[in-house]
Amino acid sequence: MRSGLLFKLALLLAIFGILSSGLTGYYAYSANRSMLVSGAKDDLLTLVQNINRRLAADIDEATADVLLLARLEPVERVINLPEGAEREGAKDRLAQSFAAMLALHPEYLQIRLIGAADNGLELVRLDSDHGLTKRVTGLELQEKGHFAYVFETLSLPAGQLYQSGIAVNHEQSSHDAEGRPGLMVATPLPRHDGRPGALLVVNIDLAHLLTKPLADLPAGYQLYVANRWGDFLVHPDVSQTFGFDKGRRILMQDSFPATRPLFERTRRTLELSGLDEPQQSPGRIMAFARKPFGMGTGEDFVVTGLVEPLKDVLAAAVPLGQRIVHMVLAFSLMAILLGVIFARALLRPINMLAEAASSFSSSAQPTALPVERNDEIGVLARNFDRMRLQINNHMASLYDNQRELSYLAHHDSLTGLANRSLFFQRLEQLLQQAQHEEIQFAVLFIDLDRFKEVNDRHGHACGDQILQIVAHRLLHVVRSGDMVARLGGDEYLILLQGSFTPHTLDELIGKLGSSIAEAMIVAGERLTVGASIGYSLYPRDGQTVEQLVSVADNAMYRVKAESPGRRTYSSS
Repeated sequence: MRSGLLFKLALLLAIFGILSSGLTGYYAYSANRSMLVSGAKDDLLTLVQNINRRLAADIDEATADVLLLARLEPVERVINLPEGAEREGAKDRLAQSFAAMLALHPEYLQIRLIGAADNGLELVRLDSDHGLTKRVTGLELQEKGHFAYVFETLSLPAGQLYQSGIAVNHEQSSHDAEGRPGLMVATPLPRHDGRPGALLVVNIDLAHLLTKPLADLPAGYQLYVANRWGDFLVHPDVSQTFGFDKGRRILMQDSFPATRPLFERTRRTLELSGLDEPQQSPGRIMAFARKPFGMGTGEDFVVTGLVEPLKDVLAAAVPLGQRIVHMVLAFSLMAILLGVIFARALLRPINMLAEAASSFSSSAQPTALPVERNDEIGVLARNFDRMRLQINNHMASLYDNQRELSYLAHHDSLTGLANRSLFFQRLEQLLQQAQHEEIQFAVLFIDLDRFKEVNDRHGHACGDQILQIVAHRLLHVVRSGDMVARLGGDEYLILLQGSFTPHTLDELIGKLGSSIAEAMIVAGERLTVGASIGYSLYPRDGQTVEQLVSVADNAMYRVKAESPGRRTYSSS
């Protein structure tokens, strides 16, 4: 009877070892799957936000191009000169500038100068026609005064910008632009007497803007973009897009009900997975983000989403699951073997068991029986420790990778400076802090002069070294608490905290400009570049991130326009 009881105890211990290893393996496998899905959701949301930022940056670049073209000298001459040879010559020069801009930006479908008189007659018009640039002249020029983008732009004050919503272009004889989705950016141009003279408008191809992020997405990802009402602007199935233009509306909130709070403005982002929300996202991982779009009241926005198959994410957990199964089987065999050994060890003479039990109950000193049990338990504990160590090491590696990805997402890989995303986050934090504290700070926008010339002449490797040297010099001039960021290309942003007088700020800008202008030895060459610097002050120049950066950007462009080719710097 005793032998039977002891055997049952040994069998129970063996079963306990098998269950323990199985539950630990199941926990590790489940935790790994959850961690993979959580990381995938965060990565998807980061990609969505990057797509939104890229789209906004492309549109910001278009608005900057419109303002740049509007400041060209031939524009003023065409608007103010009477009909004649001199005015026609100005039109020809302006057409050449439009053609150069179209060649530089394949996403631009049209650039036009439309007069305020003669029912909005086109004065200068350049079209993109199957990859070629075509100038429209004579009787082919059309009257556009009845279109909303014309009379709404002409009603704006001089220097303001107009941005249309995203729609399908139904203007006839618009070459590549006809029948394609896009938007228009325009600015009014007054005459010398202050009356409306004309407007300059650029037609942007939405499909081309979204081609770049689509090309960068991994295989299997699906991109969706909808307007403020939920109409699909981008969909893997092209027939589902621009339903409002085809007499049938296909809405994102109907296809993805979970996105409804984004359109109701109760949420800005959304992440779902088939692992955690199988009913709302069956077999998929989804991330959506709402992004303000356009100008004016700020009521317009777009919702961008990415969808990834869940099986593609969970495929990474299969190898670990196989290893866990093998490990569980190995520990199960070990538990059975230990149970057999333990049972045999307990089948000793009754007097030895009684002596062991007596010594165990009456003596504080350890006896042979407890020592043997501790040895067996210790072996099992060490095996579990090794298994947990492997799991912890795997989790630590995943967390390290996640931290590295987070660092790369917020820093420029070439210079090590903060990137646009991190800079804007810090600026947003300062603005929130300013709501409770009376603080001041400045935003500096720096654009290198003659960098393109040096880069083209000496190569991109030389240009990269110059960008790194300039970054180092900027860090050397500013204080440790200030932030220096690379916006992209040869543009930098600096966030200066504290109160500034015009004199102290101009003195600091002078130091920055002088430091950048110092000669540098790159690849055995003595090279120099200059800088155009504009700045904005909070709260004087704006109350939002966009306003402060825009004021500094415009100030920099004024500096560059007033002193082209010189190493200069100025305030706003």
